[in-house]
This record gives sequence, structure tokens and C-alpha cells, in this order.
Amino acid sequence: MTLPGYQTHSPPSPPRRSTLARASQVLGIVGLVGLVLCFAGVIPALVGLVLGAVALVRGDADRRPAIVGVVCSALALVVGAVALVWLLSKAAECGDETRYPDDSSRRACIEREFPFAKGSAARDSATTP
Repeated sequence: MTLPGYQTHSPPSPPRRSTLARASQVLGIVGLVGLVLCFAGVIPALVGLVLGAVALVRGDADRRPAIVGVVCSALALVVGAVALVWLLSKAAECGDETRYPDDSSRRACIEREFPFAKGSAARDSATTP
């Protein structure tokens, strides 16, 4: 019971946190880190971009994680796309039969352009009759 002229005091409620915004932030960071693991970060980055956009459109009070998630996700997608285009162009260059007419010259191009694939090329040639 409250006396006239007096108000009861209730503690302020904690700020609402958007789980979509937090998930977008986490997935964006995972997407950036996952690019190192053979483009494994593209899918989390894509999901993080969608979740961050939904959180921003909803107008949630906690906008900063959503913005960080959208930026990190977009950055991961752009870096992944550029790296994929670069790798595919190098592979197409090594597969050009006018520049490299025989199989051994194409293998040499692959070993020169992709030094990290050198072990698998040696393993493949050892198992191929």
C-alpha cells in the first residue's frame, strides 16, 4: 500500500539484448576465422549476414552487435569470393592446353602455383598407374 503522494520504487529492468544480433556477431567472427580452413567460414558468414540484417530491420535496442556481425560477415564473404576467384583463375591458367600442352607441364604449373598441393600431387601420381 502506498501513501498518497508517494511512489513505489522498482529497480530498472536490465537492457534487452537481442539474440539475433549476438548470433550475427558470433557468426561473423567465426566466418572470418573459418576462411583459413578452406573456405569453411563462408556458410557461417552468410547466416550471420542474414541474422544481422534481420536484427537491424527489427530495430532491436542492441544494434552494435548486429552492425559488427553484418560488417564481419560481409567482409568474410568478400574476402572468400576474391580468394576463390583468384584460386580458380590460377587453376584455369594451369589447365590451359595451349600454354601447357602435355600433362607433365600442367603438373609443373600446379606445383609452382599451388605449393601447398605439392604433397597431394605426388601422392596422386604414386597411386596412378
